[in-house]
Amino acid sequence: MHKNKARNALFATTAIVCTIASPAQAAAQTREFVIEAQPAETAITQLGRQGDIQIIAARRLTHEIRTNAVRGEMTVDQALARLLAGTGLSARRTGPASYAIVAGSRMPAGNPARMTVATVPVALAPALSAEPPVALSASTDAAPAAEAMPTAEEIIVTGFRGSLQRAQDVKRQAINVTESIMAEDMAKMPDLNLSESIQRLPGVTISREGGEGRNITLRGFSPDFTRTTLNGMEVPASSDGLDSGGFTINAGRAFDFHVFASELFNRIDVQKTQRASIEEGGIAGTVDLYSAKPFDSPGFHVVASGQAGYNTVSRKVDPRATVMISDTFADDTIGVLLSAAYSKRTVYQEGFSSVRWTSPFVNGDSWADTDPEVSGTPENCGAADSLDCLWAPRLPRADFFGNDQKRLGLGGSIQARPLDGLKLTFDALYSQLDNDRYSYNSMEWLLTHGPAGNYVGQTPLSFTIAPDGKQLVAATFDDVTSWYESRHQTSTSKFTQFVFSGEYEASDNLTFDGMIGKARDSADRSELRFYARSIPHYYSYDYTGSRDVAVVDYGDYDPNDPENYINALTAANRLNKVVKDNFTTKANAKFQQGRFTALAGVAYSRRMVRYSEAQGALPSFEPQAYMTDFPIGHFGDGVVSGGLPTFAVVDFDAIAGSGLFNDGYTANVAAGWKVVEKTTGGYGEVMGDFDIGSMTLRLDAGLRYVRTDVESSAVIAGSPVEVKRHYDNLLPSFNAALNLTPELVARFAYARSMTRPGLASLNIASPVFEYTTRTVSNLGSPDLKPYLSDDFDLGLEWYFSKSGLFAVGLFQKNIIRSLKTSVIEQMVPQEYWAAIYADPRYDPSYNADPAQVPYTFYTAVNSSDGDKVKGVEVTLNLPFTFLPGVFSNFGIASNYTHVTAHDSTGLSPNSYNFTGYFDTGKLGLRVSVNKRDDYLLSEPGGNGHVQERKYGPTQVDLSAYYNLTERLSLNVQGINITNERERIYGTGDGTQYLTREFSRTGAQWFVGARYQF
Repeated sequence: MHKNKARNALFATTAIVCTIASPAQAAAQTREFVIEAQPAETAITQLGRQGDIQIIAARRLTHEIRTNAVRGEMTVDQALARLLAGTGLSARRTGPASYAIVAGSRMPAGNPARMTVATVPVALAPALSAEPPVALSASTDAAPAAEAMPTAEEIIVTGFRGSLQRAQDVKRQAINVTESIMAEDMAKMPDLNLSESIQRLPGVTISREGGEGRNITLRGFSPDFTRTTLNGMEVPASSDGLDSGGFTINAGRAFDFHVFASELFNRIDVQKTQRASIEEGGIAGTVDLYSAKPFDSPGFHVVASGQAGYNTVSRKVDPRATVMISDTFADDTIGVLLSAAYSKRTVYQEGFSSVRWTSPFVNGDSWADTDPEVSGTPENCGAADSLDCLWAPRLPRADFFGNDQKRLGLGGSIQARPLDGLKLTFDALYSQLDNDRYSYNSMEWLLTHGPAGNYVGQTPLSFTIAPDGKQLVAATFDDVTSWYESRHQTSTSKFTQFVFSGEYEASDNLTFDGMIGKARDSADRSELRFYARSIPHYYSYDYTGSRDVAVVDYGDYDPNDPENYINALTAANRLNKVVKDNFTTKANAKFQQGRFTALAGVAYSRRMVRYSEAQGALPSFEPQAYMTDFPIGHFGDGVVSGGLPTFAVVDFDAIAGSGLFNDGYTANVAAGWKVVEKTTGGYGEVMGDFDIGSMTLRLDAGLRYVRTDVESSAVIAGSPVEVKRHYDNLLPSFNAALNLTPELVARFAYARSMTRPGLASLNIASPVFEYTTRTVSNLGSPDLKPYLSDDFDLGLEWYFSKSGLFAVGLFQKNIIRSLKTSVIEQMVPQEYWAAIYADPRYDPSYNADPAQVPYTFYTAVNSSDGDKVKGVEVTLNLPFTFLPGVFSNFGIASNYTHVTAHDSTGLSPNSYNFTGYFDTGKLGLRVSVNKRDDYLLSEPGGNGHVQERKYGPTQVDLSAYYNLTERLSLNVQGINITNERERIYGTGDGTQYLTREFSRTGAQWFVGARYQF
């Protein structure tokens, strides 16, 4: 009988988890609270966690009691008073950071087994072990309270596990479907790159460049469909990239996360379902980034960390350093925070490439008729000679991309409470990313077929045909010309943002907030590229041992001898620049009355993107005096055993002193363009919660209106042209969260969402008008309306056993308006008439007067054909606190996503994340595995391929720390510790696997220390 009572009492006890850095100060500090109106047991748990305090409550007091919503920044005493107002309960302080929930003015007697206890994490463990629990009073109630204090087995660690728990709190309290990532401590995001952190959330995959995450794909949508905000305003972030990875300078809507140092941020929220109060623009969702603020951690704090990074391919050691200083003054009414982060990263991307496969039949030519020795039988594709059906690499080559990257981040924040209820914040952020790239590629000319001559063509000697009869897995040739490429690119991306925001609590029921912000991102790139062309020579390749990397043989020819090169061309000498400016201002009002909340607001934004380029001289020259030995030792050792073949390259230092180039550039005015979007909108939103028996239903409904004005301008045929258009949208949204029990939450959501057309579709630069045929191509259309989607979400979340979570979410997005390329006949808009009349190629005799006759347009148009993106997301976070002893410090955080869509560009049907961790608060280790399926890059692919696809890598990362003291810790981090490969491939006729790019960037290891006080 007594055993059953004890068991029942144990099940009746609720664990409230909080992190307390200083028990004596915790209750007095001002903190940010976000707690919905809900059952008292759950609300008290959340307040304990968010307030970093310990709370003890009798279950029989809190049972069937509902508490009030608490939102905003305030002290723990203020939060408790609001939470318990009108409930018949009150909070009594029992120690410097502990409280008891009582009825009336005294703590009621009760069975100690019926007590609800605030359990304290490892951060508080020293305080608990150093002194006995605080007695509640001199009455007999003190003994039960003491007995109910946490034991060592109940202690929950901070660090990574604590950040998971705080993120789960945000998810649980949110009315819409939200995922969050919380910093483990000040200036300490879980990963060194923001996108690497975000990819660990369900539904998120990332694209990498040079081994580092760059863009995210959310719920199967390409990066342009995800909005990114920073400190409350939508922001741009652009950089350049490697051509081999499909990246160039980013002039689109996609956000380049690698521009920023992760240490400047302390929280990331991913809003997966819409609310009227969330600005429009992201069908996939919205990523909200938050930089650190002084009021986040009142008092004086200094954090300094340093790391040395080592890459296994480049074999270089690079530094990484961070410092953050924060302090609050005048009874915590003024706060200042300054932060700086610097890193250097040397990356070698080494590999082998075909630069796509193709066949003479697809290419429109034929192999030279030299009667080669043939092994195998070719499949006939309709060509006169079946050998012309065989797919072969176009430009087989060894690749080297060397990137020296420097990243500097500076942040500052000033906060003040000049009046009761008024909080003002000014945030400033600066980030600069510099890249210095040298690229070397050894291309053998199989691009065109036929007799050798004039640096093209070749003489086939032997062919080895694959068993499927479709490709040349090995071949030997005579009279092949090498086109060896040497490229130097420098780029700089500078980002600045200034945001001033304020919040005023006019009364207990009415709150106003507003912000005004400006952000600019300027990304530029210079490129100097040469092709050194060789004497004709023997060449063979053989893919029989590997479908990715061929074994090559040059016979007696030496590609390292500069004397074997007889001509050099300047393939590129240019400057490119993209400038993005965003301005946002908005104001909101919030009215709360009991369990009802109403919100309303207005917002205005102006987004501008401007692209320009300039061209330098393109001389040809004899290369011998300007070539040097391949500058990289151990080339390709991390790609294949024995490495890759080396070759002579252009000496850029010698070129710089040659006098072949002057410093002048000529602006390519016709290629420049500018797009401006102005949006003006407003919204109304209501929230409330209702009891349905023992359950609580939380509802949110709203309507957002927005007007979008588009201005697209360029210089066409020497004449400036500007096109202006506008459109309006109404966007309803609805979210419902049903608390079936304190641990079980069911969700439903519906919204109409939108994403504006890509900037490439809007810009009007460089159109091609053909007057004899009356056709128009390569002309963007500012008339395009946005993508529209009807979104549905259904989910169930189970919060169990001390920060455990099992969640299943279903989603479907019905695309009711999209874009497609089409052929239409229409009149030329009047804005272009003057440019056409001024074009020297235009002649009235062509009967092509744009004011009189229609033209045929090859352009993007809106389509209502429709598409559906459907998916399921499953999350399991399981701390092993139910295990005894040291095993209770283990845990897993994992998720799986399956997505299907008709148009699956960029979509991996399956992806998963798994993190296993061990965390005691003194020592921690975690290993993370991220995997995504292969995904489509383009359909059709280039050079006759049905598709071009990218390999879905398995990324394995590691992180470990050891706290030498309360202030000093050592850490080790590993990124891509398995040296995973990157691969792009084509499908040929749809059934083949033909590698285009294969490369590796190596494992990246960091060793360092962190000091905090």
